[in-house]
Amino acid sequence: MTYTDRFSALTSWLDSTHGGQAFTVQPASEDASFRRYFRIGLGKTTYIAMDAPPQLEDCESFVRIDRLLEANHLHVPHIYAADLSLGFILLSDLGKTAYLDKLNTDTVDRLYGDALDALFIMQTSVPHGTLPPYDEALLNREMSLFREWFLQTHLALKLDIEAENILAETFGLLTENALAQPKVFVHRDFHSRNLMITDSNNPGILDFQDAVSGPIAYDLVSLLRDCYIAWPDSRVYAWVADYHARLVRHGL
Repeated sequence: MTYTDRFSALTSWLDSTHGGQAFTVQPASEDASFRRYFRIGLGKTTYIAMDAPPQLEDCESFVRIDRLLEANHLHVPHIYAADLSLGFILLSDLGKTAYLDKLNTDTVDRLYGDALDALFIMQTSVPHGTLPPYDEALLNREMSLFREWFLQTHLALKLDIEAENILAETFGLLTENALAQPKVFVHRDFHSRNLMITDSNNPGILDFQDAVSGPIAYDLVSLLRDCYIAWPDSRVYAWVADYHARLVRHGL
């Protein structure tokens, strides 16, 4: 089905979900996958429509994890309607303001405080036993992206045997460390572009559909060593120490 065909099918589906009421459709955001998002205007309320071709995207995973997080009072998009056979989902709109847009030295403690509160709930309350494991194969597959895309494609480096051995040893140490950590719900992309500033129950959380059961440090690193924004080591270490103490008090 072409782009135009899917858009026509989406608008027809939206028409049926809204009982024929007039609505507007505008592109909402880009995504590094085959998913597309549209902002739907219906009266004074806006919604988000997800178009995720079922042959290319796992809509069932999104719905399952969305409901799992919402059941634990985390602020994820509420699902109003879904047709998984078509790959269409109608969601609440978490707004247009990502953490990255507002993070600065004056706001970071408050915003990260909210984000760490949400992470604590994810790690201590959200069941993770039925999620795919962040196992050795997945860890190595993802670390290999560093070699393939950063070193070889972006930097155009051809590694010699010594460099390859160093890289393999490093990957082995990281894998061993990750597998030895306590296992919790892992979002996998818990950073400033996937956290939205909301008026209540901040933050809104997006892009969670690839969640796994894995190492407790992973999402904390994603947030505090964010590839989109950097903070002085002294602040990062202080946030880590506070969060670590909080987990220890909880028995982790």
